[in-house]
Amino acid sequence: MNLIAIFENKVLIAVLIGWLLAQALKIPTEYLRSHRWMWAMFFAAGGMPSSHSALLVSGTVAVGLYHGFDNPLFAIAVAITMIVAHDASGVRRQAGMHAERINLLFEELLQGHLWDENELKEVIGHTPLEVVGGILLGFFVAITQWLLWP
Repeated sequence: MNLIAIFENKVLIAVLIGWLLAQALKIPTEYLRSHRWMWAMFFAAGGMPSSHSALLVSGTVAVGLYHGFDNPLFAIAVAITMIVAHDASGVRRQAGMHAERINLLFEELLQGHLWDENELKEVIGHTPLEVVGGILLGFFVAITQWLLWP
């Protein structure tokens, strides 16, 4: 396995840049929302923009740009991207909303009891706006990379 060949994989580079930028952008967007610097947002699921959407859209667009939009790999990438974007704003968002309600129920039932060790994770999905933010970021990353590194 040639390690240098991995760094020549333009689609992989687009995917990694898309994910890293999305994760990094969660810190300032969280600050704008809460007026607190939360550095742990770099490692968090949920938040603006959706890193899942940014990762897959940047990879999908990069496949199209570098290998052709008529390539069967592009079709598969589009299908996977659609599933993940739907899941990010649908199923995972609903699971987060259910966790929020269950946590509230436990809080009401166990007045004064600390529950933080077993508390369900509430921010596991994205709002539709966060998914759109990830999609736009993914397009930006792939097209910018393609313009700079054709």
